[in-house]
Amino acid sequence: MATHITEECINCGACEPECPNEAISEGEEIYVIDPNLCTECVGFHEYEACQAVCPVECCLPDPERKETEDTLIARARVIHSDKDFGDSFPSRFRKS
Repeated sequence: MATHITEECINCGACEPECPNEAISEGEEIYVIDPNLCTECVGFHEYEACQAVCPVECCLPDPERKETEDTLIARARVIHSDKDFGDSFPSRFRKS
């Protein structure tokens, strides 16, 4: 599921530079995540970077947009066609 930012966002901007896909941008009142660019950091981290830095914990999985690891890594491969992710890429789905 793509991550989304809830209304609790304090518009601090801590999340924006952490996104490896440049999916986060400043909206009219709060920051927003483009679900077509969000990979939940699959391929980059074993955690969602925006969640890790959010001081109010408002970067959450979007219950309306559940996606598998396969879907997310496929998106990452399209967005970053110049990067070789291989088969053992970082993913929160693989955390022990």
